[in-house]
Amino acid sequence: MRDRLRASWRQRGAAAAELGWTETVLDPDVLTIGFARRVPSYKRLTLMLRDKDRLRALLLHPERPVQLVVAGKAHPADDGGKRLVQELVRFADDPRVRHRIVFLPDYGMEMARGLYPGCDVWLNNPLRPLEACGTSGMKAALNGCLNLSVLDGWWDEWYEPDFGWAIPTADGAAAADEDRRDDLEAAALYELIERRVAPASTTGAPTASPPAGPPWSAAPSPTSA
Repeated sequence: MRDRLRASWRQRGAAAAELGWTETVLDPDVLTIGFARRVPSYKRLTLMLRDKDRLRALLLHPERPVQLVVAGKAHPADDGGKRLVQELVRFADDPRVRHRIVFLPDYGMEMARGLYPGCDVWLNNPLRPLEACGTSGMKAALNGCLNLSVLDGWWDEWYEPDFGWAIPTADGAAAADEDRRDDLEAAALYELIERRVAPASTTGAPTASPPAGPPWSAAPSPTSA
């Protein structure tokens, strides 16, 4: 991942002399969350950026930091997807956090072979219900990752507390208001990472108890497969 990050910066015009910091990004002893897929708007690449200060605090937590490896590719004709990538890259370029969050362009099978086994947790937060939780989460599970996802698609059918965490989703009036929905679901994501996911990195297993109740109705419990 460090080699790919350096290559990406060089393609953007950076000189080799200013890339010494890339030698120490992505601490192998820090909980690593992966997010890699195509970047249409409904997959919500930038939901994690909804509250940048809160995400920054999670990345830089003095006792239980997390790190994010994000990879993706927007369709050449998808201007909205390209804008999402640009927003993520701007955040990841911040010298305060660039050792804890990286964006890797040109996601493909070769990158995936190293990315999936190297992650501890796999993040997926698409709009629900669009059956958008699919093969990336399955591949992550087969490579030993715990899933952190909304209850959608295969995760809706197979979720169990031992396999990871379910991100609560808004419903009713909250779901109808796009901004409010994303604010609530991003807050639920931050809460899960801070109170459940990051602490689990010191115990070796996801906590069995559900997250603290959100101020809206969570998604219904999934049926067993």
